[in-house]
Amino acid sequence: MQTEVFSELFPLLSTANPQTLEWLLNVAIEHEYPAERAVLMEDAWGNAVYFVVSGWVKVRRTSGEDFVALAILGRGDFFGEMAVLDESPRSTDVIALSPVKLLSVSRERFIQILFKDPHLHHRMLQLMVRRVRQINLRLQMRSSPPAVKLAQTLVSLGESYGQKSDQGREIFNIPIKDLAEVTEISVDEASKIMEKLNEKGWIEIDSTNNVIDLVNFKQLINLANKV
Repeated sequence: MQTEVFSELFPLLSTANPQTLEWLLNVAIEHEYPAERAVLMEDAWGNAVYFVVSGWVKVRRTSGEDFVALAILGRGDFFGEMAVLDESPRSTDVIALSPVKLLSVSRERFIQILFKDPHLHHRMLQLMVRRVRQINLRLQMRSSPPAVKLAQTLVSLGESYGQKSDQGREIFNIPIKDLAEVTEISVDEASKIMEKLNEKGWIEIDSTNNVIDLVNFKQLINLANKV
């Protein structure tokens, strides 16, 4: 992968200097996982930061004897930074939702480059603050109607990871249980809302290619903003 492509693919690296990008590419390790494979396990010590080159993963935590999805991440995002920075065991699992390609950078290498490149350091802080704001938004929306909350989830996924297609923006066909959990609504509510959105023509679920087309993205945004 060329440094220009590396920088364009990952927002975290958009301000990194060319020497940083070249060095990261040289030390990064490539990984490939099939769908449903565990990428990282809870309680494992944070020994690397992972970059999603392609595919989709979910971050989940243990809840009693079950698991609850906390977030969905796609191409261009990263994970593992919290456990690396505070030198503690992970509090969540990361599971591949689709076949996924990752790059990992060891904890020692990543910390080293953060100290060397202040632009990367600053960008890292910016993106971590953005994640905190997204958590605050979810807390603010807890009392919102389920349809508004689900629209916000779809809009967020579309804006962050959606690929342009003839039908609008295309995202992975996320399992309804995971979609419901990250939205904090019931599976029954999520199923009914997705069916309604499909009937309205705002989304199209392509089971053959395992994608959801966000056809009427403007209407989804309007619905998501009815907080």
